[in-house]
Amino acid sequence: MNLLYHVVEASEWARQEGQPVYSAGSLETESFIHLSTREQLPGVLDRYYRNAPNLLVLHIDADKLVHELRYEQATNNELFPHVYGPINKDAVVAIDSNDDVK
Repeated sequence: MNLLYHVVEASEWARQEGQPVYSAGSLETESFIHLSTREQLPGVLDRYYRNAPNLLVLHIDADKLVHELRYEQATNNELFPHVYGPINKDAVVAIDSNDDVK
């Protein structure tokens, strides 16, 4: 299984509960949803979500994604996975609170 990770506020995940797909705000503003590898996840949580409460980490099986997945260079020259469309929820294989993965 090729796992990738996405951080989302618990309230946003709950708001989309009855939907077959999950759509992050970045899909509208940047045309993709930000994902991370397991190795990148601690840095992402520290840089962007350090004091944010009530976060969830979605474990996503990249092989089940129905939209295009690209690894693209970020400002720090690191390659990050981006999915160019909403995430089909059958690709989400587990969900943890951010405290469980730090």
